[in-house]
Amino acid sequence: MNIREIILEFYRPGTRLYDIFMDHAGAVTARALDVAERLPHLSPNLAFIKQAAMLHDIGIALTRAKRLRCHGDAPYVCHGVLGRKLLDDRGYHRHGLVCERHVGVGISKTDIRRQKLPLPLRDMRPISIEEQIICYADKFYSKNGNNRPKSIRAILDTLSSYGPDKGETFLAWAGRFEPSILEPVSNYPSAGKKRITSPPCQK
Repeated sequence: MNIREIILEFYRPGTRLYDIFMDHAGAVTARALDVAERLPHLSPNLAFIKQAAMLHDIGIALTRAKRLRCHGDAPYVCHGVLGRKLLDDRGYHRHGLVCERHVGVGISKTDIRRQKLPLPLRDMRPISIEEQIICYADKFYSKNGNNRPKSIRAILDTLSSYGPDKGETFLAWAGRFEPSILEPVSNYPSAGKKRITSPPCQK
């Protein structure tokens, strides 16, 4: 797989969109690899994570998001499924699933129905350990040119608008992947009061 070749199909060096894309992808990739390297007992595929993390947002160029200099036709929430199609068309199905499943902490069929999202009615939540690590790492970085990681509280505040279960999923990942960065769960009221459990991983 030639990652740079795929990126250059949709992002032109020297443009603001290219810089936004590369800065964000680079930050997410670095954190995802750092997390994965400390989880040998889960056997994450580091080479795959490096590739898929760099390409997880490949679909944003096809969406309407002026602040990101994206001038496509689709709503921004569609960037995951659009990225999947781009990579599926090039024969990279597993990488495409990372694109589709990284939005928020994953999008369920219930989410799509309840929020009337313009998405195919299928489950889009991360399953494999690699998908979960990339989705988790992505939540720390905005596409605003500032690559300082968000605080846990800031992440939970953002996720809480989509339902308390979203914060719970993120905290479960944090507890599994980077427990040293967590305060006691009781200090995160926006995550809800349900018991925090780690989502299952599949290889």
